[in-house]
Amino acid sequence: MIKHIVMWKLKEHAEGADRATNAARMKQQLLACAGIVPGILKLEVGLAAPGLEATYDVVLYSEFDSKEALDAYQSHPQHQALKPFFSAVRDARQCMDYTI
Repeated sequence: MIKHIVMWKLKEHAEGADRATNAARMKQQLLACAGIVPGILKLEVGLAAPGLEATYDVVLYSEFDSKEALDAYQSHPQHQALKPFFSAVRDARQCMDYTI
């Protein structure tokens, strides 16, 4: 199994919206990808809670049954379609994949 974790720090304002609005939009778009390929075992999206210390605004936690499933997810057209918006609103991104 492969765990795929991605965190985004968002710009204060981008694409005509504030950070909170863009974070909510990212969450909705990511959750829509939950079943786009076989082998996705789990997909969760969390947003930083107001008032709590957080260095990133959005986190994706996902599990895949194989590297091939993760590769299929990353290259899927629905996932690829997220990239322009995510690139426009993000200030920073961190990603880690690991096998268990």
